[in-house]
Amino acid sequence: MAIIQHAAQVASTLAAIVQTRLKLAAVEMEEESLRYLTYLGLAMLALLLLFVGLVLLVFLIIVLFWDTHRIAAIAITSTAFIVAAIGTLVGVRASFRNKPKLLSFTMNELSKDLDSLQHVVHRTPEQP
Repeated sequence: MAIIQHAAQVASTLAAIVQTRLKLAAVEMEEESLRYLTYLGLAMLALLLLFVGLVLLVFLIIVLFWDTHRIAAIAITSTAFIVAAIGTLVGVRASFRNKPKLLSFTMNELSKDLDSLQHVVHRTPEQP
């Protein structure tokens, strides 16, 4: 009877561990989706503000140089836009490379659990 109770306790403990890890995975997935929505919302707002400001700035520059160097003003402002776009793309790429991997915390906890269980299984019985 003691063996059955012990097996039931082990099964209960394992079920609790799995349940905890699944909850952690769910929390991580929710955090990741919120992080992406935040990135998207802020990027859209930044793009809108940047677009309005840059259109007005380009218009001002072209008006200022209309009589003397209108072609150069247009060429310089368009080059500035291209350089800014490339810089933004490099920054976004770096941000995605530096983010934590999906479910990394869950996988770490599961590895710890596995190590603990293997340690218990391979432990030699104590001598009285």
